[in-house]
Amino acid sequence: MKKFNLQTLIEIAIFAAFAMALDILPSFKPHPSISISFAMIPIFIIAFRRGFAAGVISGFLWGILQITLGDAYILTPTQAFIEYIIAFSCVGFAGLFSNVIKNSLVEKKMTTAITWIVVGTFVGSVIRYFWHFLAGVIFFKKYAIEAGKAPVIFSLTMNGITFIGAFITCAILLSLLLAKAPALVTNARSSTSRKAA
Repeated sequence: MKKFNLQTLIEIAIFAAFAMALDILPSFKPHPSISISFAMIPIFIIAFRRGFAAGVISGFLWGILQITLGDAYILTPTQAFIEYIIAFSCVGFAGLFSNVIKNSLVEKKMTTAITWIVVGTFVGSVIRYFWHFLAGVIFFKKYAIEAGKAPVIFSLTMNGITFIGAFITCAILLSLLLAKAPALVTNARSSTSRKAA
């Protein structure tokens, strides 16, 4: 298992807390089952900055904060585990593109960097919302039936709209932010390089 230095651990916790703070802010809700926000941005930043494992852990902590601070909508322990532990952790999959994003930003290849930022944001978002979709099909059947729709169609519609809105919002804001402040991602130094310095 990858070992993190103290600075990285602190950053993981801070970005998870920042995501929670953004999540508390009012979000765009065109429907009771649809909530579009940009709260994933801090998790994407730590994932791009420190990589896959750091992103997953930070997302995991964000999910735990959702539960412990009472911001989670819990029907059963299994539903809570899927929607707040697995789903939020999966935002960290964006970290798979950490190296190419950092290298592109360092080399000032902004078109390449923005392309991979969008790809990373898409991957983290789509994996997260796959789990919300699955939970919707399994645990929120009654809402689909009340709306006169099949659970799969209902969950796909509600979570699909939320996913598209959140992905586009995060991708645009991240591209603008990291184009103006690439150091948010590029100035992360590994413990190895720190020791060598």
